[in-house]
Amino acid sequence: MKRRFMEEAPLVAGINVTPIIDVALVLVIILLITAPIITAIKMDINLPQAKTRSVEDEIRLSITLGKNGDLAVDDVKISQYDLIPMLNKRISEASKDDILVVVRADSEIPYIRIREVIKDAKSAGAKRIAIATRHRGKEKP
Repeated sequence: MKRRFMEEAPLVAGINVTPIIDVALVLVIILLITAPIITAIKMDINLPQAKTRSVEDEIRLSITLGKNGDLAVDDVKISQYDLIPMLNKRISEASKDDILVVVRADSEIPYIRIREVIKDAKSAGAKRIAIATRHRGKEKP
């Protein structure tokens, strides 16, 4: 019985170039991403000045919702049923149409209650409504 030996594959005496190309392409991509960032940081620009309106010039109407459900307009306690007539009166007394209605509510008041007050303010004719917040970490006003 004659044995046949398989011919061995010739040895490759070279460097595998695929990993080198992969690393080179990754470096090119990193360079392409960081180049615009580096040039943008060194760019010398003059930012435009902004004009701001003083807070004192603005007519405000404050609606306050307490923890226990109390309602007040400009620190005058009222009932829920008196809210729309009171807002109608105050908005019509204001000389400007752009009166700002600020809703101040305790953090424990459900949002649905705040939404009802906002809806009442809109039905009374308020065009600009804001919800008052405070910055985190600061004392209560």
